[in-house]
Amino acid sequence: MQMIIQVLADAFSLGGLYALTALGIGLIFSVMRLANFAHAEFVTVGAYVLFALSGEPLVMGVAAAILATMALAVLTERLAFRPLRNADPATMLISSFSVSMFLQRLLVFLVGSRIKTLDPLPMLNNAVTIGGVQVSSLKLVTIIVCAVLLAGLTLFLKKTRFGLQMRAAAENFTMSRLVGVRANTVIAAAFALSGALAAVVALLFAAQTGFVQPRFGVQLVIIAFVATVIGGLGNLFGAAVGGFLVGIVSILLQAFLPPELRPFREAGLFLVVILVLLVRPQGLFPARGLKERV
Repeated sequence: MQMIIQVLADAFSLGGLYALTALGIGLIFSVMRLANFAHAEFVTVGAYVLFALSGEPLVMGVAAAILATMALAVLTERLAFRPLRNADPATMLISSFSVSMFLQRLLVFLVGSRIKTLDPLPMLNNAVTIGGVQVSSLKLVTIIVCAVLLAGLTLFLKKTRFGLQMRAAAENFTMSRLVGVRANTVIAAAFALSGALAAVVALLFAAQTGFVQPRFGVQLVIIAFVATVIGGLGNLFGAAVGGFLVGIVSILLQAFLPPELRPFREAGLFLVVILVLLVRPQGLFPARGLKERV
């Protein structure tokens, strides 16, 4: 019983991080059909802001990280992606990789490539007892934060004007523009929201890993993009489900694989992904409005 509770806590904690990261990627893809790999650097910048303000109150550090990542996301959209909005998907993808590599090199130039220790949530280092089983406070808080943010994002998309415009743009971008939705405003709002999610992921992920370095968010975003593909590109609900599925499968493989096979956990994870896509190549929840932008 103890092992089951521990595995479930690990699985939903990691799955929640993947889900939030996948949502940040999915928001941009849903309105622009852009796989924004620079999202990794949004996460990394958020972690470095937390590191820079590690001696200040937590609220100040978190607020600064959110503002910095939102500003970086909006600036990236304005300078790198808006001039290429009518370009073909391959050009947009190359631009995404270029922005990612530029930001990585800029971080190395500004802060160096050495790993820096970071513990933004030291108050959560203790364990709590649930049903006689000790579970990490950090993992429980991660699960709760992810659940609250997923619920809040759902309400935002369903109840607010910007949320409804984003959903309309995701379904049919061209038609939504014809009925008065301002494309620049919707896309900028999607990037800003994506940046805010990246800051929260940076906080939780840094608390779990205990360090930050210029490639801090790369592996996380690669796996989250895989989760987005599994859930269905362009479908935000699918992105969240895909994130949880990938996190759960990853932890289960870590827990139940023989010790000599655990170093190959990622290979097993991607094998599961291949099997899923062989059965449903469009993802578990394909978006109805998945078309090229015109």
